[in-house]
Amino acid sequence: MISVIVPSFNEEERIEGCLSSLTKQTLPRDHYEIIVVDGGSKDKTREIAEKYADTVFIQTSPKVGGARNDGAMQAKGEIIVTTDADTYLPPDWLERIEKGFEDSKIVMIYGPVRPIEKTLKNRFYLFLANTFAGIGYLTGTILFTLGCNSAFRRDAFMNAGMYRVSDAGDDLEIAHRMKRQGKIWFDRKLWVGFSMRRYDQFGALKSVYEWFYIVFHGGDADKYSYTRREYR
Repeated sequence: MISVIVPSFNEEERIEGCLSSLTKQTLPRDHYEIIVVDGGSKDKTREIAEKYADTVFIQTSPKVGGARNDGAMQAKGEIIVTTDADTYLPPDWLERIEKGFEDSKIVMIYGPVRPIEKTLKNRFYLFLANTFAGIGYLTGTILFTLGCNSAFRRDAFMNAGMYRVSDAGDDLEIAHRMKRQGKIWFDRKLWVGFSMRRYDQFGALKSVYEWFYIVFHGGDADKYSYTRREYR
């Protein structure tokens, strides 16, 4: 069993596309469950999610990392998979994850991203991000993982302490704790559709700068906030 955890917050315009793509996987539907953990949305996010998900509930732990942890605690699967409510999942996504964990030494799998908003600028930015992730993996210097495209062996995830609750960088930080649990694999064919709306609205360079600023200040900073923003 695979448990897919989807944090959400005021995502009525995007979450249906995400969850619809999750129900169209090549993996049989009874091989996985969909868990939506909502941050107290004021729109129709939960109402839409209930049409597709097996479980929908309001998170009790703070921030996105806390929502993922809440979902993991409710999960029934031996494999915990995380994604985001504005992400598109290709049909073979879960099947690739399941096959990857056939290697008993692997405790975490992650992959690259492709822009949903397919402008030349967005393609270029994510090409750079994926190249950076690939080099970091090959050299063993940094595991540039994203919460929208990560999968964990449940026991190892729990032993590692699950996600750290912070405003930014929690998905990067957990990978380095998972290294102590076993083998981590960067599957270059395990791609997901990544929404660039944050970067289109607030500016790519500004958003990246704020992310690095928060990360280098321990994951939280008074000067900037990275999560729970209002989008157009």
